Amino acid sequence: MERIKQALEKARIERETESSSIGRTETPPVANSPPAFTEPAIQYSQTKVATLDAAVLQVNRVLIDDRDRIGLSAYKMLRTQVLQRMTARNWNTLAITSPAPGDGKSLTAINLAISLARELHHTVLLVDMDLRNPSIHEYFKIKPEKGIGDYLMHQSPLGDVLVNPGIERLVLLPGRLPVENSSEILASPAMGNLVHELKSRYPSRMVLFDLPPVLSADDALSFAPFVDAFLLVLRDGKTNRSELENAMDILKETTILGTVLNGSDEKISAYY
Repeated sequence: MERIKQALEKARIERETESSSIGRTETPPVANSPPAFTEPAIQYSQTKVATLDAAVLQVNRVLIDDRDRIGLSAYKMLRTQVLQRMTARNWNTLAITSPAPGDGKSLTAINLAISLARELHHTVLLVDMDLRNPSIHEYFKIKPEKGIGDYLMHQSPLGDVLVNPGIERLVLLPGRLPVENSSEILASPAMGNLVHELKSRYPSRMVLFDLPPVLSADDALSFAPFVDAFLLVLRDGKTNRSELENAMDILKETTILGTVLNGSDEKISAYY
């Protein structure tokens, strides 16, 4: 915790002098006991392919081309750091969250997923686990017929929910409508069964989960036993010290892979 504080303070000073660097904090891995899975294996069907509007994606700051070279470079750096730390521990599940709403966690999850999918040795599954406020489909301007809530509560086949957003090696598991009792659902055996299936079916797959903000609900903490690590997204000029400390305290029993600072001169910086 102290080293993360020092890294963030260092970042503040470096931003004031218009320079940047990468610091590193090692957090010992947390041994998560796998949940007991009693439900039948998930059956897949043909994944739907969505047609995207490049203009909409540009407005929503989804990085699918080379027009934003600074943004692409920043996410490539983040991708490399994430992959190095994940592969070194043989991990393939990463939760993205933030202390409070408005910090940019969903967009960070989307652009990181796209960057990871461009790395030829991996496929990527991006799961909208913000059940209270699903938004990933809105960034892509996709109107899913069914969402993860339909799978979890109405036994819809997973294949009816999965969407390929027209980006090679990337699949979305979107939300659709807000779900009540989200923290209970996130801690349920059905959720454990789903995550186990998603992370184990394809060895080269990276699974990213966009979770609700830590301080807005207990959803992220409820879901913590199912993932290898967390990535904490902060916003420059918005996230304050108290919010960061409270979020870190809530997640103290989890493995925090690092923090991402965005909104700083349209750049992102990663601190580990």
